Amino acid sequence: MNISHITLLVIVAGMAGITHGQQIVVSPQKSGGIYTQGETITWTVHVKGENAASMKQLHYILRKDCQTTVRTGDLVLKDNAATLEAKLDEPGTLMATISGTAPTIKTITALAGAVVAPEKIAPSSTPPNDFDAFWKAKLAELAAISVNSILQPAPSDREGVDYFQVTMDNIRGTHIHGQLARPSKPGKRPALLLLQYAGVYPLHKNWVTDRAAEGWLVLDLNAHDLPIDRPKEYYDGLKELADYASIGIGDRETSYFLRMYLSCYRAVEYLASRDDWDGKTLAVMGSSQGGLQTLMVAGLNPRVTAAMVNVPAGCDNTGPLVGRDGGWPKWYSRGRATTKSTTEVDLQKVIDVGKYYDVVNFARHIKCPTLVTVGLIDTTCPADGILAAYNQIQAQKQLVVMEQADHLGQNYSQKAWHEQSARWLQALLDGKPVP
Repeated sequence: MNISHITLLVIVAGMAGITHGQQIVVSPQKSGGIYTQGETITWTVHVKGENAASMKQLHYILRKDCQTTVRTGDLVLKDNAATLEAKLDEPGTLMATISGTAPTIKTITALAGAVVAPEKIAPSSTPPNDFDAFWKAKLAELAAISVNSILQPAPSDREGVDYFQVTMDNIRGTHIHGQLARPSKPGKRPALLLLQYAGVYPLHKNWVTDRAAEGWLVLDLNAHDLPIDRPKEYYDGLKELADYASIGIGDRETSYFLRMYLSCYRAVEYLASRDDWDGKTLAVMGSSQGGLQTLMVAGLNPRVTAAMVNVPAGCDNTGPLVGRDGGWPKWYSRGRATTKSTTEVDLQKVIDVGKYYDVVNFARHIKCPTLVTVGLIDTTCPADGILAAYNQIQAQKQLVVMEQADHLGQNYSQKAWHEQSARWLQALLDGKPVP
């Protein structure tokens, strides 16, 4: 396994809830965040800022796999500092939540993370026996629907770039909406599909025009069957989609993600059908929900030649069954919330359906070079499930562990993702092997 150790100082002030100039700063004794089984993990903890000396001790909670509490305790501060040690004798992650309260101010908190033997983290369950057959049938259902692509040209607001709004037909009367841009100069181009993070929002034109200016034929897809350029108030008013991830979670035929997944597949097929595609490079990339869609479609559609994902969602949904927190959309937790007054059989349906949409079960089919980044203090899409999916990929791959990164990349904590994905994109654009 090719593990890229990104050495970043673990200063989690962005997660610390700075109050009156005080903050908890956590620094690892060993940079990189990756440890072997039984190796001691040591963090140095400092309280800094105004009146730092007024805080005499800190409380900590150590959780394995972002779910199971393995130890709690207090750290007595000496010269505003203390040391926290831990270890893990089995593959997994450890996350430390460190908090303290000084007189007359609110509690401040910091997070620190480590991963132990990441290459040994396995999925928490096996794929359904008919997983491949189910998706073969869904692709057949999609193929029976004409693409009916419609391109509506619009000003690109960028010299040398053509811009279009795109619609296509999808299953069961639904539609695909997106935006496409390309260099105005005639020629065949490498293709790039951008897939979006969770939420309901408009697409920004520069997301595609910036890439087109670099030389890409680029398509950016809306995850929803919605127009892409309405005012923010329009999307905010779609209350029925406020919790779209829960729609249809008890039935694989009605899951909200069925239409979304097939949209991605059709988008790849559409790019590959265009006369201005170079016929060689068709890359896909996204973060969070966009990462979920990227790994899914890379496993489902062999036309994808490279995949790049940052803190991908949807990995190892059954993790909670083995003491591992699942990543967004956290179907198990949603299932418990929606079935708490009914029977356990209903929850089991949610668990079973989630397996058909679990990225870990698509990852085993990925055959293209794949870049995956994880954040060790990401509680939205914890590293464990992502690593379980990563370990299923049977192709050239690179893992970037971001020690201080939370899900949103506060304080530029996802710098390593931006830098390495830029290197991959440039290599692909130049027709060279990825780094």
